[in-house]
Amino acid sequence: FFVWLELVYRGGGLGVVLIGYTVLTLVAMANFGRDVWREQGETFSVWFGTLNRLASFGAPSGAGGETVARRPFASGLLGPGWSGAHVVLVAVGAASILYDGLSQTQLWFDLFGLPSLPIATVELLGFLGLVVGLALAVGRLVGLAAVGAGLVPIAVGYLIAHYLTYLLGDGQRIVVEISDPLQLGWDLFGTAFYEPGTDWIPPALMWTVMLAAVVGGHVLGAWSGHVVAVRDAPSHGKVRLRQLPLAALMVGLTATTLWSLGQTVVKESTEMPSAAVQEDVGGRGSSTATALP
Repeated sequence: FFVWLELVYRGGGLGVVLIGYTVLTLVAMANFGRDVWREQGETFSVWFGTLNRLASFGAPSGAGGETVARRPFASGLLGPGWSGAHVVLVAVGAASILYDGLSQTQLWFDLFGLPSLPIATVELLGFLGLVVGLALAVGRLVGLAAVGAGLVPIAVGYLIAHYLTYLLGDGQRIVVEISDPLQLGWDLFGTAFYEPGTDWIPPALMWTVMLAAVVGGHVLGAWSGHVVAVRDAPSHGKVRLRQLPLAALMVGLTATTLWSLGQTVVKESTEMPSAAVQEDVGGRGSSTATALP
């Protein structure tokens, strides 16, 4: 639902969603217990808890989340607790970022155009279903833990590469909000009319960071997936052969991501609803654009 809300839905009502999700969370906590719901049901707690396997700090087993233990970086990927649900979650996370990049490319626009809400929903569900199906199929060959451990670093690399320019550019809007937090026309600190920009970031440096994030995530994922596959393999003699589908999945996802980052971006024009806007990759969100028929 949250992926659909970000990538497909174009309407308003964010406040209603926030209130509804808050009510759902409180009701679920009252019914299942606060800690149980946060660990197993609350979307963002489960997601960030899964990404925490990369961190050097985490809750030790049996501590109930009340204490923090230091551990080697990414060693949490090798720990227990992987399930089919975790693999699906990580696959959806990685696939959604990949879909966001691919759906803005010229090739995607040539194939699908600017679809209506129902069609775009079907496209999103179909793409997510494809990646999740591949992840689960590979998990049957090498184990779910190996797939989960391999996909988490890749998903984090995608996050950094795909949203870095958005964070550094639109993230500056917090300066505007500080001066007018209630949208009442205030200018408390003289920054209400500040215009965010990314001209101060060299494009070569930006691309280098993106490339390092994607490739670095792939390398770390290949290592962790291999270690877990070897550890859990019932037959060590065939473990390398059984890892080939996992390697193919990770290489395919990473290569597709790098390709999408280097493509022309097509966006719907806010000035001409029936047209599209084409931008160069170095200017995702930049002011240079040309209208397409």
